[in-house]
Amino acid sequence: MTESAFLKLVRASAAYDLLLTAPFATPWTFALAHAHLSAANTRLGGAALPAFGPFHLLFACLMGSVVLVWSVLRLRAPSIALGRHDAVARLLFAAWMAWTLAQTGAPLLWLFLVPELAWGVAQSLPAGVTAAPGAAARRAHP
Repeated sequence: MTESAFLKLVRASAAYDLLLTAPFATPWTFALAHAHLSAANTRLGGAALPAFGPFHLLFACLMGSVVLVWSVLRLRAPSIALGRHDAVARLLFAAWMAWTLAQTGAPLLWLFLVPELAWGVAQSLPAGVTAAPGAAARRAHP
């Protein structure tokens, strides 16, 4: 895979994260998202999601905020290194989603787990991606 193609992949994964995670960034948007996610889980055959207390909400919004900042960074300055780091983060997220799926059986988690694994694998497999000769100099002096 060429560096250019890989950087497009990094940007695409960042855009996906930005769209998917934006509702998790504030208590008000999360309340709406939680209601929709709960309804989706019941439509898929699962139970309603448990209510969130203030501490649950704090951690959801902290995570949403961090992912938003991480997404903007990858959109504005994509790199091979950021793509590789994102792959590791996604595989960690996928591990915790799989654990939660095993604990709860919540079908909604499949809608998050599958794309998370796909983005993680896509950004970790192309081992031949390397910076093109002179790429560092071009980025330093646009």
